[in-house]
Amino acid sequence: MGEKLTQSSDRKELTVRGLVLGVIITVVFTAANVFFGLKAGLTFATSIPAAVISMALLRGFKDSTIQENNVVQTIASAAGTLSSIIFVLPGMIMIGWWADFPFWTSFAVCALGGVLGVMYSIPLRRALVTNSDLPYPEGIACAEVLKVGSGDDADAASVEESRAGLLAVLWGSIVSAVFAVIVATQVFASDFVRYFRVSERGGVTGFDFGLSFALLAIGHLVGITVGVAMLIGAIIGWVWGVPHFSALGDLSQSMADLANATWSQKVRYVGAGTLGVSAIWTLAKLVKPVITGLTSAMAASRVRKAGKADTLPRTERDIPIGIVGAVTLACFVPIAWLLGYFGNSAGLSGQVGVLAIGGVAFVVLMGFFVSTVCGYMAGLIGSSNSPLSGVGILVVIAAALLLVAFVKPHVGEAEGKALVAFALFITAVVFTVAAIANNNLQDLKTGQLVDATPWRQQVALVVGVIAGAAVIPPVLDLVNTAYGFVGVAGAGPQALPAPQAGLISALAQGVITGNIDWSLIEVGVGIGIALIVIDEVLARTTRHVRIPPLAVGLGIYLPTVSTLMVVVGSVVGWYFDRRADRTVRPESTKQLGVLLASGLIVGESIIGVLIAAIVAFADKLGFSNPQAPLALVGPDFAEKAQWIGGIAFALVVLFMYRWVARMAGRIGGR
Repeated sequence: MGEKLTQSSDRKELTVRGLVLGVIITVVFTAANVFFGLKAGLTFATSIPAAVISMALLRGFKDSTIQENNVVQTIASAAGTLSSIIFVLPGMIMIGWWADFPFWTSFAVCALGGVLGVMYSIPLRRALVTNSDLPYPEGIACAEVLKVGSGDDADAASVEESRAGLLAVLWGSIVSAVFAVIVATQVFASDFVRYFRVSERGGVTGFDFGLSFALLAIGHLVGITVGVAMLIGAIIGWVWGVPHFSALGDLSQSMADLANATWSQKVRYVGAGTLGVSAIWTLAKLVKPVITGLTSAMAASRVRKAGKADTLPRTERDIPIGIVGAVTLACFVPIAWLLGYFGNSAGLSGQVGVLAIGGVAFVVLMGFFVSTVCGYMAGLIGSSNSPLSGVGILVVIAAALLLVAFVKPHVGEAEGKALVAFALFITAVVFTVAAIANNNLQDLKTGQLVDATPWRQQVALVVGVIAGAAVIPPVLDLVNTAYGFVGVAGAGPQALPAPQAGLISALAQGVITGNIDWSLIEVGVGIGIALIVIDEVLARTTRHVRIPPLAVGLGIYLPTVSTLMVVVGSVVGWYFDRRADRTVRPESTKQLGVLLASGLIVGESIIGVLIAAIVAFADKLGFSNPQAPLALVGPDFAEKAQWIGGIAFALVVLFMYRWVARMAGRIGGR
């Protein structure tokens, strides 16, 4: 037994080449995710495309292993969730506190919070991964991809399947990138938008149906249950909420302005209430497994101290709990300094002690709270649809309420804006903690299934955190220069919505200034409670039918341009999988569908960053139309562009999925 453990410990897992490859993929995918998240309000998981790229590149090394490829995807997965900081940091621009994103401050927020998130995830692993029956859809899918394409399995069919997977990612990326470029020329429209009146009292509603391959692909990945739940949320928001509240608004506005103002100023707060109560319910169900996980981690530490570490299974060897505690404490010192420095520079020097010490306590407690909730939801519905933005709403409200109670009475009214900025800043720190804890649990599930060593994955994720933290500030600056954000003075017509950042900053302002309409949040809480009851009844009376309350909340407060195509994608993915079940190689076909979806996301997102760079430097590059430098047609072509783009989109979707299905059928000579 001891000899076997020694031999297995010599296998390639945490290697220099794997670290370098993982960092490169992380930098590229982080840039893509930042742009896509600001545009659509959703980020995508990067583990699967990273695993495919890793396997394709490392296959040339005879000693590459499935565990080494797993480390690469673990590093790169940081790009999928660390970029969720875009749900908060742009709020600093929106409230007029920052004009750009200061590199070292932004980097420190992402890096310190991310490392703390890795540490928090270690005791949670046993509660939510080892001793849990959560499905972890993306973690399991990534493990299956690694098993099929790893160099550990060299039969001809697996090699062929690996090549097919790489082709699916590659051509998915090319197709979505080309479509995005044509949209930038305005020959294809990016969406269908319609608004109309629905009541005699003047109520309006509408929809914005985005033609986005990335959104379609996200729908495929999150599945039909989440897709239907988001559709229910969109119906609540736009069939009931917008018509109801718009009839009480300024009817002199255009239908489009009235509908969008009603959604952003009223309906999204209803969604915030739904998300908040759903997050609290999720945490309440996790108290027992979290305590069990902490107890298990302590037991493992006692085994190590007794000199019996080799008796632990490799899949149970985390970073020792003593080191976890030391690193956690080491993170608190610079976080306290960062919060104190921000408070001092914001003109709150008289309250620096309270802000620094109280802020660290808030990060410790609230960080663990949201880490647990998000980790659970990642296990339930995957990282792509984790409730980071929903619990972020809870975090910013809690931070703002504490500032109102303990700091606001001791400062003047002129410092109100500084308090809003501080609430957003500390929320950003907590956000990164939760994002990485959520992401790491998904990776650790993959590692469990491919016989990986947890501590090596945890070290790898720290590397990914640092790499991602370094690229986020310059990319944010790039898109801010190129497009700006909706609601910011001087932002152009192509300003990025950044919906979560807008909502979170509005909540911070509303709580601190005292003008927030709590009745809207209370309505959302009522909807959330009703959804929780319905979901629990369905869980006890049916096998597969569920309505995740958090997903419904997302459907209420995300714009329809972000939700409707996700719903379509979930239906397309469900139909594709049903057809795959009737084929000779159902699992291979489904995996290729997942890889195609991953490619569609990556291609559109990366080309979006490149187009943003062109827009940012359009003046210097000599383009006559800086806002749309690649445009080949004028506004009068818009109606035709919608139909041409819509038909082309549908045909490409049909062709790509049929191509993937046929390619799966040819694997193994069938």
